[in-house]
Amino acid sequence: MCGITGWADFTRGPGTPTEVIRAMTDTLERRGPDAGGVWTGPHAALGHRRLSVIDLEGGAQPMRTPERGPDELPRAVISYGGEVYNFRELRAELALLGHTFTTSSDTEVVLRAYLEWGADLVHRLNGMYALAVWDTEREELLLVRDRLGVKPLYYAATGNGVVFGSEPKALLAHPGIRAEAGPEELCDALLFLRTPGRVPFRGMRELPPGHRLRVRHGRMAEERYWSLEARPHTDDLDTTIATVRDLLDDIVPRQMVSDVPLCALLSGGLDSSTVTALAQRSRLAAGGPPLATFSVDFTGHTENFRGDPIRPTPDGPYARQVARHVGSDHHPVVLDRARLTDPAVRRTVLRAWDLPFNFADLDISLYLLFAAVREHATVALSGEGADEIFGGYLWFSDPGARRAETFPWLKLGAHRGLDPRALFRPWFTDHLDLAEYEADLYRTALAEVPRLAGEDPADRRTRELSHLTLTRWLPILLDKKDRMSMATGLEGRVPFCDHRLVEYLFNVPWAMKTFTGEEKALLRAAAADLLPEPVLRRRKAAYPSIQDPAYDRALVADLTAAAGGDSPLGAALDGDAVRRLAADTGTGTLSEFQRILVESTVRLENWLSAYRVEPVGLPAAADPHHATTGENR
Repeated sequence: MCGITGWADFTRGPGTPTEVIRAMTDTLERRGPDAGGVWTGPHAALGHRRLSVIDLEGGAQPMRTPERGPDELPRAVISYGGEVYNFRELRAELALLGHTFTTSSDTEVVLRAYLEWGADLVHRLNGMYALAVWDTEREELLLVRDRLGVKPLYYAATGNGVVFGSEPKALLAHPGIRAEAGPEELCDALLFLRTPGRVPFRGMRELPPGHRLRVRHGRMAEERYWSLEARPHTDDLDTTIATVRDLLDDIVPRQMVSDVPLCALLSGGLDSSTVTALAQRSRLAAGGPPLATFSVDFTGHTENFRGDPIRPTPDGPYARQVARHVGSDHHPVVLDRARLTDPAVRRTVLRAWDLPFNFADLDISLYLLFAAVREHATVALSGEGADEIFGGYLWFSDPGARRAETFPWLKLGAHRGLDPRALFRPWFTDHLDLAEYEADLYRTALAEVPRLAGEDPADRRTRELSHLTLTRWLPILLDKKDRMSMATGLEGRVPFCDHRLVEYLFNVPWAMKTFTGEEKALLRAAAADLLPEPVLRRRKAAYPSIQDPAYDRALVADLTAAAGGDSPLGAALDGDAVRRLAADTGTGTLSEFQRILVESTVRLENWLSAYRVEPVGLPAAADPHHATTGENR
């Protein structure tokens, strides 16, 4: 895994200074702590930070084709981050076509694939990646992001080209990019969903999953090269179960190729346990040592656990049971409140995100987990994506969520008190018009769902929920995983996000996915010979969250500080609502959704301050009329 950055500028001539591209590249050092490099040409510059995973000696970047003469430019230069899991097959195919290789890295395979197939190389890659290729003959920049968007890639148009990077911080290091936000950008920050392409920094865009961007002589064209398609599912139940297992038997070993230590994250849930069991089986079959596995817990969490519908059981006992069953070398990572509330840790998490998104305490604990894992391994397998493709979330079965005329997780959250408007004065939220913005995003998302002729209404609605979950919910989880892992120099791999598995399961009927009456029945059947019975039957439990009133009091204290004084959001926050929350923490812990609400507001406040975001088209926060009367503007 690595960090990439650069630009194309068609007004620059030879002798472009390197100070800016080096500064942009340096911002990504956490993503690539092992090495860095830059390349500059007449109209382009590429930067790269490397986390060495495959071919530790030979994969330096930016990688270029051999110069054809002492005064000639290379044919093409690449800055690439991620993994292409079928690089060995592609290398063999390219060798038959006459290509020669000087390294054993997948980077050189991708570069040679571009020389052979041009921008159509995207149809041949299986993996998670973001890449930039500068073609010196065509004077064209090609940016590509993997199908599911596991790896991030951002860009911003300039007057004469484009600036890009793995994270917004790389773009913000360019003198032509400013940190600005208007009403739409704040709506993106306050709503709990990701819209492909949209970023809370005005003028900045995320290259959507399954897209490529071509920039030539100042003209840009963003092109979709992959999307989910609706097809009839003709396999019977037994064949479907066998196909899922066959795919997993291919995907997991393929994603274990690494020249550095590799481990698995193990929660004791069905998803991570299945990945762990398959990885351990592959490791032992190859004659390797037992797989190292890691789980997260909190001081006193298992002993004092209080179950709820989101987390009915604690992870610890199940993780230990799976580790014993498969024979992994298991390491629980136990965190306490002091680590979660450490200001330095929270600043690091914000700087890892670059954006005002959060998962309450979950992204903070995930960062701390990854930091501990990184002391033992450089690559970690995990179970993200399974709930999305097998239908594990409550909203796939909850009648109210299925009927909701909005994103189903927002409907469930609203029923539990998750209202992004709750802590703000009406003049502020009315100006943003969150309700209409949310409705417009939902209409746009529904319009993208492919239709299958003759599909009954219930299956049609399930297809809509699946598409919404894969395109608007999964990106949040993948962003969180990428930012928190790469902030520690740890590469995270997600076998359930292999596009072949996603495409297949997108068309499996709901009745087949739940044929036993349990959520994810299809995955349970496919993994039946791998796991102990209690784990196979365990109900879904969300990633663990700390249950400590002192944590909530510290959190609300941060919110109270934001509501007073000269903070960017101070005048917009509703002091009465903040005081009511403070009173709640005096009698116990916040609910799951209260905590998300508070964390989101504090994170937005911190983001505005830390990045010195300039408001554009917003009512003046310091206007005393707004602060005292709450009237609309």
